Amino acid sequence: MSKPAAPLKGRAARLARLMPSTGPSTAARTPFVLLVVLLLGGGLITLLLLNSALNEGSFRLSELKRDTTELTDEQQALQRDVDSRSQPDALERRARELGMVPGGSPAFLNPDGTVRGNPTEATAPPSPSPGPTPGPSASTGAGTSVAGAPAMPSGATSPSGSVPATEPDPATAPAAESTPPPTSPGR
Repeated sequence: MSKPAAPLKGRAARLARLMPSTGPSTAARTPFVLLVVLLLGGGLITLLLLNSALNEGSFRLSELKRDTTELTDEQQALQRDVDSRSQPDALERRARELGMVPGGSPAFLNPDGTVRGNPTEATAPPSPSPGPTPGPSASTGAGTSVAGAPAMPSGATSPSGSVPATEPDPATAPAAESTPPPTSPGR
């Protein structure tokens, strides 16, 4: 039938001695294969967690950049408001609305207590004549005045005995005009 395997000679015998037999080698390879699989699985899970952390940081960074842009726009809008209100003509107009008048010539006190300069009292400039001022804001219709009350003929007095005002009270006007306009971010 079949011939028994002849003993190997030379180079083949040396190679056969280097390679272990098939029986015990599968049992010795199992822990190594498990170690490699665990290392690869652990590496993949670590990469997944690292990628998730980087994506979260990227989203946070883009959110912070958007917030920074909005706050910068708001800061610039507020700075424009401050600049417009601190211009000399705006300051003068607001001071006049509050009833302030330009000061006279200043006087200074020297360190020894003497006065240098001629102090003068601040006086209001002459106001315009209190006569009626024609214009579209004088009345809104034929029978009503600006305030919504019935218009009276010129020279007529109100029931209290005083002449009706054709202009709004200057004491209440600054309160309505002194409020700053609303600002929105991004404009």
